Amino acid sequence: MAELLNADVVKQIEDAFAPMKEAVHIMYFGQKENCDYCADTQKLLEEVAVISEKLSLEIYDLDKDADLAKKFNVDKAPGIVITAKDGKTISDYGVRYAGIPSGHEFTSLIQDILLVAGRDSGLMQETRDFLKELTEPVLLQVFATPTCPHCPGAVTLAHQFAMESSMVQAEMISAMEFQALSQKHNVSGVPQTTINDGAANVVGAVPESNMVTELKRITGK
Repeated sequence: MAELLNADVVKQIEDAFAPMKEAVHIMYFGQKENCDYCADTQKLLEEVAVISEKLSLEIYDLDKDADLAKKFNVDKAPGIVITAKDGKTISDYGVRYAGIPSGHEFTSLIQDILLVAGRDSGLMQETRDFLKELTEPVLLQVFATPTCPHCPGAVTLAHQFAMESSMVQAEMISAMEFQALSQKHNVSGVPQTTINDGAANVVGAVPESNMVTELKRITGK
């Protein structure tokens, strides 16, 4: 298979990764059958992982490694979990991808690696205070497409929320790859952030405060 990233892109990523101080570990879950983008996703992650010595990558099979997939709440392939690595300790911040992070979503992938490397969500203090009060799990699923320029903002925001709170898990979902799920949640435009399996839908790349308002409405906080 030919290289997916050309020299110019690799150089840009090298520059972006240069300030990384902490290690990031990427867990990839593929599947042998019925997964059109698994091979390309694995290849893409392999090319990204070698760009920085702060990055490591492990390849798993959704079926063969079912127990591990369940532990990390991965139920789709290709599935990606971006974790923090400190020595031999892996810390899961709830940052997930379902589908290949191509097109504009490749930007999200790079931003999320830097986010996890920084070990800080970068959210406003008011948002951090609200998230500390959560007592019930929150699932944010951001439906996106590779051609959507506004999707990375929505994906990154959801992943920032997950970074900040162990109660929040956030997953970028490729709307085209997982069409049954898109239809279930009536996705007609992207980005769409579906909260708690349909308790609410936020359409568009909204400001941080708007997402907090919606979560407050749902959680009663």
